[in-house]
Amino acid sequence: MASPVLITGGTGTLGRLVVLLLRDAGHDVRVLSRGGHPNRPGVEFVTGDLASGEGVRAAVAGAEIIVHCAGTSKGDEEKARHLVHAASQAGTPHLAYISVVGADRVPVVSGLDRAMFGYFRSKLGAERVIADSGLPWTTLRATQFHDLMLMTVQAMAKMPVIPVPSGFRFQPVDTGEVATRLVELALGTPAGLVPDLGGPRVYEMTALVRGYLRARGKRRPILPVRVPGRAAKAVRDGANLAPDRAVGRRTWEDFLAARVDTPAGQPH
Repeated sequence: MASPVLITGGTGTLGRLVVLLLRDAGHDVRVLSRGGHPNRPGVEFVTGDLASGEGVRAAVAGAEIIVHCAGTSKGDEEKARHLVHAASQAGTPHLAYISVVGADRVPVVSGLDRAMFGYFRSKLGAERVIADSGLPWTTLRATQFHDLMLMTVQAMAKMPVIPVPSGFRFQPVDTGEVATRLVELALGTPAGLVPDLGGPRVYEMTALVRGYLRARGKRRPILPVRVPGRAAKAVRDGANLAPDRAVGRRTWEDFLAARVDTPAGQPH
């Protein structure tokens, strides 16, 4: 009987796609989740909590591949420790991890840095835990997902005047393209830190917001805001970008056309 592939964060934006790709490729999939979910053909859900470590040891038992997609703005380092500890006791599974471009280049020092960019430091901490684990590992850093940028601009567009950090640029990438690459890496030979994966274009934050407003047929005044701090300066300098790895194919405009409902009478 083939060993299952364990997915953490398998109910999230990226993890759901990873689960589908693995299942469709004929692999048995086990998903670690804090909440209970009914099993599906080829997909087994197990209850556990990476933050506390509860249930993780049982989840990793028998898995020769672990795809670690679970992530939040803080606590990823401790979650990685619990996962690595349990995995090390279970054997030597290949641990594939998804991180973020700029994790090692965006300094998170002040309280404002932590509030706005704590995600980068959290990801870097988890990267280091995995690299020092003694397990075979692969880490892929990707730029921001289209889905995350959409959530951000949707929230911003609710304001009568939209404050937009001046000088911030992003290189949004399709979540499905990241999932495909991550699965390919997980099923392959452990490769350590692999080349970054970025979307096909770099956009000013203002352009992302305006693109969303156009897609919705809305108008809002935009107010540029200068964000202080070392992390913000690093982002203005492009620390979160991978222009030499713009290998994604789906643009922000393509994504919006597929995901955003256009008001009646308005062309896509």
